[in-house]
Amino acid sequence: MRQKHLKYVNKELLLSEGVIVNAEKIERSQKKSFLEIGSGKGLFITSMAKNNPENHYYAMEVNINVCYRILEKKKDLNLDNLTIILADADDLLAFFEPRSIDGLYLNFSDPWPKTRHHKRRLTYPLFMEKYLQILKDQSIIQFRTDHIELFDSSIEYMHQYVTIENLDYNLEASEYMTEYEMKKRKLGPIYQLIGRVEHHAQKNI
Repeated sequence: MRQKHLKYVNKELLLSEGVIVNAEKIERSQKKSFLEIGSGKGLFITSMAKNNPENHYYAMEVNINVCYRILEKKKDLNLDNLTIILADADDLLAFFEPRSIDGLYLNFSDPWPKTRHHKRRLTYPLFMEKYLQILKDQSIIQFRTDHIELFDSSIEYMHQYVTIENLDYNLEASEYMTEYEMKKRKLGPIYQLIGRVEHHAQKNI
């Protein structure tokens, strides 16, 4: 769905509100740190941050208008443990130190259904290699989608990089859902994969 353009939103405004808009290394948090790539309007990640103040959360979103919606939620909930990043996943390594993240969430990423576009999928090997650079040993990657072909393909992509601990082809509703998930649940099943990073078993990094 095309997001509404907000004329008053620009990088300067976001920067003044503490959103990271430039490619620069983020100071490592002393708390356990969790990253969602493609946060949309931010319902999932803000709910996580609200209910788990002992952790720090990062929301990475490429759409400036949607990014502002995350900021609105952050301010409404007074979330000091949430950092918002306006950036593309391609630039992930510019922001995070090696092995600094305890968990990664990929929620309802673009399925890029055409074969020639598969390399843009956020579960594709090119991205998995980047994730493993910033993820700690024994960290978790959680992937959700309503697109069955993407889900099955992602199993093939991801099993080379993580130990798959859970596959759920009909995930139950929970208190941690995106706006998109809440809408799509009315139309069909939600699929989830959970994988664990084990650096000692990696030969690709």
